[in-house]
Amino acid sequence: MADKTNVLVICGSLRKGSYNASLARALPALAPPELALSPAPSFANFPIYNADVQNAGVPADVNAWADAIRAADGVVIVSPEYNWSIPGGLKNAIDWVSKLKDVPFKDKPVAMQSASTGQVGGARMQYHLRMALQSIDAVLFGRPEVFVNFAAKKFDESGNLTDDAVKDIVKTQLAAFAKFIKRVSPK
Repeated sequence: MADKTNVLVICGSLRKGSYNASLARALPALAPPELALSPAPSFANFPIYNADVQNAGVPADVNAWADAIRAADGVVIVSPEYNWSIPGGLKNAIDWVSKLKDVPFKDKPVAMQSASTGQVGGARMQYHLRMALQSIDAVLFGRPEVFVNFAAKKFDESGNLTDDAVKDIVKTQLAAFAKFIKRVSPK
């Protein structure tokens, strides 16, 4: 639909039962009507980035991931924090597409969210992800930020987001991100 802003949702966790995957699945229901959110293709089978592999030919699933990012008006990355940083699989995927001739994150509006069972809700991962994305010229959305701390208390056993305060901040972020995309995107 031409009047919709298409947003790709990338989940940094490969585990289906992760709190971040649950948060990512909750986004469409919390988004304003002008946003159409869709999940990104998986990066689970990307080989570890190696220029020799790239020189032999970029894997098809890397190209598919890059094409999905390029086709989107904006991207929301929902990711856990591993060892105070970006999960290896997500970082590897970003490394792969950063080496393509037409870097898909260049000038792409990007918002971030994270969920964690700990106190800081993935804040350190978001800090590192901001650095990695800034280095490849993504246009980073600032506030409001979404850090879901003590996630085990905010999702039910089926993975449904149950915390009203988290739902409210996600709604607020997505509405502001929709305006941000319109403001920073070429006319």
